[in-house]
Amino acid sequence: MTEDDFMGGLYQRFPVTIEKGVGAHVWDINGKEYIDCMGGYGVAIVGHQNKRVVNAIKEQVDKIITVHSSLYNKTREEFLKTLISLAPKGLTQVHLNNSGAEAIEAAIKFARKFTGKKGMVAMKGSYHGKSLGALSLTFNPKYKKAFEPLVEKVSFASFGDIESLRSTIDDDTAFVILEPIQGESGINVAPDGFLQEVRKLCNEKGILLIFDEIQAGLGRTGRLWACDHWNTAPDILCLAKGIAGGVPMGATLVRPDILASMSKGEHSSTFGGNPLSCAAGIATLQALTQDNLIENSEKMGKLFREGLEKLKEKHSIIREVRGKGLMIGVELKFEVKDVLMNLMKEGVLMLYSGRNILRILPPLVISKEDVAKVLETLDGVLTIEEQKNNV
Repeated sequence: MTEDDFMGGLYQRFPVTIEKGVGAHVWDINGKEYIDCMGGYGVAIVGHQNKRVVNAIKEQVDKIITVHSSLYNKTREEFLKTLISLAPKGLTQVHLNNSGAEAIEAAIKFARKFTGKKGMVAMKGSYHGKSLGALSLTFNPKYKKAFEPLVEKVSFASFGDIESLRSTIDDDTAFVILEPIQGESGINVAPDGFLQEVRKLCNEKGILLIFDEIQAGLGRTGRLWACDHWNTAPDILCLAKGIAGGVPMGATLVRPDILASMSKGEHSSTFGGNPLSCAAGIATLQALTQDNLIENSEKMGKLFREGLEKLKEKHSIIREVRGKGLMIGVELKFEVKDVLMNLMKEGVLMLYSGRNILRILPPLVISKEDVAKVLETLDGVLTIEEQKNNV
């Protein structure tokens, strides 16, 4: 029997069974090595078996694994201090949870309670998760149709179009939520000036601004926070994926006046802020800020995009290359399924966004040698694909 006998058909599965990982490499049960450009959908941000994270987990396991937030814990306190010291300006309070979807759900509740308003505005092309509230803010109908009716009073504006946003908000709008770089819909980067315009509009209208940096945050784009590229801070910031180096964790960072509007018991999490995740989180933040991983993300991302632009000149089937740091999308002129499978055969694991976009989210520890190997492999795979399709 296999996992499929128990897990149904909920996941798009690839025919590889991973046994081990180190840095930006993983190995399957047959010993075959792969360069990991999937990175657990962005979770393995500081690399597989990161020594800081592994040691922190081992040390914490010998102390205690779970302490509910109704009691105090020094590991959690240290994590909170570390996270807030790095947070965008004004975000000095945190709700700790367990995933990106939970971070979004908390943000929805905090914003609606604080403002007393119900309207929510997200962006076309958005993806914020699959729990009911987060799903309501996700644009693609394929995720939502079977589960309607969802949370009411959600509207969508065109990403990058301030006039579209202006026409979408109204007097009952509690918040605007957006990803500075949209991940699921194809690595769509916010146009220069857009985030600043959104910030100004929200200030004018008394609307909260929420940034979803679940995929784009934590050094992924070559800056600690994606919003730093545009010198713009939100009122609420949602984090998850790599924040604890692979251990489940989410965090909703907020202004203190926003969190103060919540009463005891209105929102909580049984596992949120457990010492094991917090220990891993401290180690992850240390790795990002002390081991030059953010700088490496910027450098390796530049190498990747320069190489991909050269491949674009060579291969007419590449329509566009976009992204920042090590959050990269390669849009092709046809579906990428065969490309992904052939890359896998050649020892490279890569993601997709939609049917025709390759998504590259490797650990930030990836080396220039690995980048060169991925580009060389992709070049060969695209050459075969063009021959097959008579391009």
